[in-house]
Amino acid sequence: MTEETPWELWRSAVAADPARPFVTAYDADTGGRVELSYATFDNWVAKTANMLVDGMGAEPGERVVLALPVHWQTLVWMLACWSTGLTVVPAPAGEVPEGDIAVADAARLDAALATGAREVVGTSLHPLGAPLADCPPAATDYTVEVRSYGDHFTPVTPPIASATALDGPSPATAADLVAAARRTATDWRLTADDRVAMITSAPDSLTVLGKDLSRFLGPLSRAVPLVLLPGIDSANLQSRLDMERATAIVGTPPDTPALTGGIRPLS
Repeated sequence: MTEETPWELWRSAVAADPARPFVTAYDADTGGRVELSYATFDNWVAKTANMLVDGMGAEPGERVVLALPVHWQTLVWMLACWSTGLTVVPAPAGEVPEGDIAVADAARLDAALATGAREVVGTSLHPLGAPLADCPPAATDYTVEVRSYGDHFTPVTPPIASATALDGPSPATAADLVAAARRTATDWRLTADDRVAMITSAPDSLTVLGKDLSRFLGPLSRAVPLVLLPGIDSANLQSRLDMERATAIVGTPPDTPALTGGIRPLS
């Protein structure tokens, strides 16, 4: 059996139903809500992959540091990297490791520039796509730059399952990530009828996605939509989950009261 890559998981998920919602995200500052279908999200992945290859000359095997919180754009960057054979390096809280390309939010953009990365990309993560309030000349403003790239992407060389896809404390090949994703999907008993909510309260860490990113890739492996929720008080959490028709939740604070409506906590 041929080993798969995260890119192939994504292509299968898009093909299943492009119009179906994939990510629904709430902004921590404004409370604004954005919903992206598989097709719309795929458009962002394609544009970002084209920017990496055509705009930045990225080569397979190069390291892309993501100094970002859990955000729908962060997930775009991961899939764009894996589509081009690049290695994702999640930045620990408060740090920006060295890499060939660094992608950072406004709070860590100066630190990213100080790493000496060949290319530094800053993103405002603004819910309406506004550019950075102050983008240094040495950095690229993602929101401004990415829009000019093509809406479709086909890798010249398909991603390799044995290549390193994740670096950091728990390095993994592309095949390792897919294997972990499928184990998580099985352990969580995910089906196409599920909708997984994720609490994304950590402002500068991707730890809620799991050390092997299987909390993201597990649902993806079965084309399960995600709902990204910032820290929300327990009194309003249940109503938000009900409104979004969530069936399961990841990252629930320990003091959260038991949820009703069959919503199951996942670990």
